[in-house]
Order: sequence, then C-alpha cells, then structure tokens
Amino acid sequence: MTTLLTGAAVLGGEPRDLAIEGDALVDPSAIDRDRAEVIDASGLIALPGLVDLHAHLRQPGGEQAETVASGVRAAAAGGFTCVFAMANTNPVADTPAVVEQVHRLGLEAGLATVRPIGAVTVGLAGERLADMTMLARSAARVTVFSDDGHCVHDAELMRRALEHAAALDAVVAQHAQDPALTRGAVMHEGPLSAELGLGGWPSVAEASIVARDAMLAELAGARLHVCHVSTAETVEVVRAAKARGVRITAEVAPHHLLLTEDLVRSYDARFKVNPPLRTDADVRALREALADGTIDIVATDHAPHAPEAKLTAFADAAFGMVGLETALSVVQMAMVETGLMDWAGVARAMSTTPAAIGREPGYDAPLEVGASAHVVLVDPAARAVVEERHLRGRSANSPYLGRELPGRVLHVWHAGRRTLADGRIVTEEVGR
Repeated sequence: MTTLLTGAAVLGGEPRDLAIEGDALVDPSAIDRDRAEVIDASGLIALPGLVDLHAHLRQPGGEQAETVASGVRAAAAGGFTCVFAMANTNPVADTPAVVEQVHRLGLEAGLATVRPIGAVTVGLAGERLADMTMLARSAARVTVFSDDGHCVHDAELMRRALEHAAALDAVVAQHAQDPALTRGAVMHEGPLSAELGLGGWPSVAEASIVARDAMLAELAGARLHVCHVSTAETVEVVRAAKARGVRITAEVAPHHLLLTEDLVRSYDARFKVNPPLRTDADVRALREALADGTIDIVATDHAPHAPEAKLTAFADAAFGMVGLETALSVVQMAMVETGLMDWAGVARAMSTTPAAIGREPGYDAPLEVGASAHVVLVDPAARAVVEERHLRGRSANSPYLGRELPGRVLHVWHAGRRTLADGRIVTEEVGR
C-alpha cells in the first residue's frame, strides 16, 4: 500500500507532498496516485517520528503502573516512534536477560521501537559496574547506560563507567543529584519550601554533579549525557563544558519548560517530580538554553505510578509524572508559540538529535526521499483540555489534567506502518 500525504507543511515549512511505500519515503511524483491512499494534510505540520531518550516503562516488575505495551500506546499517541526505556525495573536491567526481555516486549507491542537502557551499576546500587560490554553485545544492542533515579555518586566508579562507554561508543546518562545535599528533599529549596515546611532541594545538588562528570568525561574522552536538566546553574555548567570541547549533551523534560514550584502550594503530589519543579528564572533559562542548543534535546522522563503512590501526603508520595502524550503540546506552548523555536528546531530536539545520541538509525535524513518512513502529522491549531479518559497509558499522574494544551497528533507512521489514525491507535497485529 502506498500512502500519499498532500500539502503538509514539512518541518513547518512550505507545503509539499510526501509518499510512503513500504518502510520508506518515496518520490511522490513517481507513484500511481490512483492506487494510493490519499490523506489531505493541508494545515498540518509533518515531523519525523519523535524519539524519547528517557522514559520509564516499568516492565518488568512495575506492571501495576505501566507495561511496555501500554507505554508504547501512549508513545504512539504522542507522536513517538522510538522510546528508550530506563533501567530501573525489577529486576534491574543490568543483565542481557532483562534488556532482551524489554526489547522483545517492544517488538511484540509493535507500535514503536523500544530500546532498553542498561544499568551502569549492578542493581543500581552504585557499588560495582554492570557488565556494560555484555549488555552492548546482547540482542537488545544497548547504546545508553544509566542508573536514572539514582546518581552514580562515586567519582571513581563514574570514571570507569565513562571509560567503558567510550570503548563501546556508548553514552552514560547521569541522574545528577548529590545524595548528601538532598536527604529528605521533596521540592526546590528556597523561600517557598520554607513556607510550606517541605524539604528543600538546592540547585547546587544538580550542578555540582554535572560539573564533576563533565571533567571526568573530558578525562576519559567519553560521551556524557545529562538527564533532566532543571536549573539555570546547570545550564551554565553545560555551556562551559561544551565551550571547552567536552563531549557532553543534555536534555530537558517538558514539565521543566512550563511548570514552576508555585504549583506545589496545592500539596498535590501530581506536581512532585525528580528533579523538582523550579523557579520562573530557571524555566526561562531552560527555554533559552534549548533554543540556543546548550540543551540538546527534549526527553519526557515519562514516570507512571499507580494511584496509591500519588494519593498520599506530598512528602510521602512517589516522584514522577507521565508525559509521553503531552510532550509535543508542551513544547509547542513553551517554545514554538513563544517564538523561541520553529518546527524544524522541534524536529531536531525531539527526533534527529536524540536518535543520534542513542545511535538509533533511520532518523538522520528526516522526511527526505529514501529515508525511513517515521512520520507524524500534527494539527498545530487544535486545542484540548487534558482529561484522564484520553490517556492511553496505564497511569494518569499527569500534571496537565484539566489544563488546555495546544496541538494534536493526528497520524503516525512507524517504519511505514500506521500506528495512529485520526488520533486513534491502530491495533492490528504487526508480525514483526
């Protein structure tokens, strides 16, 4: 089946046609239009399939909150065609058996590519390195290593992890949180945390780890990726490291581009996240850093939780927010509608660059003839209120419930297979 998309604003530019045949994009002028499925894409933005370098799919062990199958449904609904699944499962993804299980579950779900992230340390305990070589050579082909949820705090261990990763052309993605500075911390440290009587989380707890790791990466000649940058101070550390040639990349989560600590006044645990929501000044710094390339990508840090983990006192609740389905809308609101980024920039930050960091093939020539047919059609003029009944994942701990967001993902093709049609998941068996 050949599919012809007519009049799409490709990467937000001039309207043109796109043609999908098999798993690739082909020349629209060379197809038999009478035998093609034709979709009128006038007024829609065509983007490459989105790539999320940081998501928690919970399986194995956390199926009450999410499974790989439910997670990729949410991913498809949000325009994602590739998701990197963090290693903090139970058992931890520190062996070939676990990463291959996650990879296989992704293949069975079929709606998006699932790339398991391997643990840096055994059991995420921060005591000894996992066998990174075995994970990289497994059938899952691990290219990203992270103890996300835990900081690799031991400097010698982090140095050795970076050296191993360099030999594998892999990247270490660090959760930058000095545990000594964040004991009992549940929100940003400042006047508001004192007012609310909640444990404060200082910005330096993040920035200091990133500064140390940048020097270790420089020493090792390795690639370092900084997870969920949340503070203006960290932005300056990353900017300085890049200026001196360190092989460092950084991500920002959508919620840190839009939401601030003021929401914690409600004591609603939907707004409890690690790292915490920060100040207006931090949000401005993060947006500017994403716009100027200091921060390379947007990654969701999709963190589903069962209801009981959030329906409790703020200090006792679990950290995390779901974000796969709302990520593109939040970026549109925070970056595109503010004039800080165009749609081509969104494609770089949410598709081509995260794919390059994770060494995921098929995204380096997006929406060009001959490229893999990872395609998303978005209606930028749509607006809708986020409601729990609309979420496709297993959990509903979204900070945007009841809030109106712009944009709607209408259609998605993953390697030529349609996974979303008019906003509805396409569920037929894939046999891949």
